[in-house]
Amino acid sequence: MADLSNPTPGGKPLREVITYFTKLGFTAFGGPAAHVAMMEDELVHRRKWIDRQHFLDLVSAINFIPGPNSTELAIHLGLIRAGWRGLIAAGVCFITPAVLIILPLAWAYVRWGALPRASPVLAAIGAAVVAVVSVALWRFFRSSVRSRFTAGIMIFALVAILLLKHFRAPQAELIVLGLAAGAGAIRGGLLAAALRRSTRMFSFLPFAAATTLPAALPHDPTLASNLLAMSLMFLKIGATLFGSGYVLISFLQAGFVDGHHWLTDAQLRDAVSVGQFTPGPLLTTATFIGYVVTATHFGGGTFLSILGAVLATVAIFLPSFVLIALTAPALEKIRKNPAARSTLDALNAAVVALLAAVVFEMSRSLLIDNPTTRWLLVSMMIVSLACLLLTKINPTWLILICGVVGLIDSFL
Repeated sequence: MADLSNPTPGGKPLREVITYFTKLGFTAFGGPAAHVAMMEDELVHRRKWIDRQHFLDLVSAINFIPGPNSTELAIHLGLIRAGWRGLIAAGVCFITPAVLIILPLAWAYVRWGALPRASPVLAAIGAAVVAVVSVALWRFFRSSVRSRFTAGIMIFALVAILLLKHFRAPQAELIVLGLAAGAGAIRGGLLAAALRRSTRMFSFLPFAAATTLPAALPHDPTLASNLLAMSLMFLKIGATLFGSGYVLISFLQAGFVDGHHWLTDAQLRDAVSVGQFTPGPLLTTATFIGYVVTATHFGGGTFLSILGAVLATVAIFLPSFVLIALTAPALEKIRKNPAARSTLDALNAAVVALLAAVVFEMSRSLLIDNPTTRWLLVSMMIVSLACLLLTKINPTWLILICGVVGLIDSFL
């Protein structure tokens, strides 16, 4: 890990962080699993910033920190590569491209009340994303499942996540990871010690205290108070959000639709759609909502609506930067403790199972939702998978090529 007292030994590591995460921010389609797969391919397989075991440990541990997992992984990788400045640069560079793409979409949406159609392009990109995540799954499997214990954890986790998803259990991923961590702690004889020291892993409590903020501040019609209220709501979401994008939707529904009535159901669906079909983290949905709410409910013009979008974005992502800064040293100590290895090994095996479930669900939904182009999508998946396994092509190029194919197909 980077020396935190002397975080940037030379300018090159920081430039590498800025360059890579800016590029990733513009091309990271497909959600958190795809983001993780792309980071693994580039930073572990190609650039060798860290080894695969270290990367897997990060992926496992970050699941227990509230906030967007792939963004927090990027922030942590920036910290490792270039210290504190790398921590900030990685997160900002990963988030900013999506913000720049979403702002004009939000302006057009407020002006014309509709979003551009992008389904064929997104479906084609999805085919490449399935291949990228599948290759990452294979690499993680080879690195993580190396004993009967880890194989058993993987099988148990896969069955458990499929059942929990089928019955729509809340926080299904966190439940599975928690059970896997418990099994690993018991096997390593760490359960009692973990219980005694568990409070150290909850250094995010000052931020979780944001849940005690009232759902609505005292009524004040001024723009400043409305922007403050909106920012506090997004800060609360960023500090307490675990799990998938579906959890984010429930938070937004409760706060912005049912609570303040700042959004309609249709506007919320459109906001989530924007977060899904633009690259980068899904939580940049906050950028779109911040702009739309400021323009339509707070009486802001274009400049003030942009300000509302920026405030919403900063608020929802700020806890991730602070939480990674607080928990990174503890994670490094855990990794270096031989007795804790069993817990991390169990978590890594469970992550393999969760990734396998993601590949299954992505493939199934992609083919079901696009019956007219099903065979084209299957062909694109197979060709993309073959290219990734047999050549050294960068996944970014595959995603762009498939997107162009989808665009051409939409005009035929």
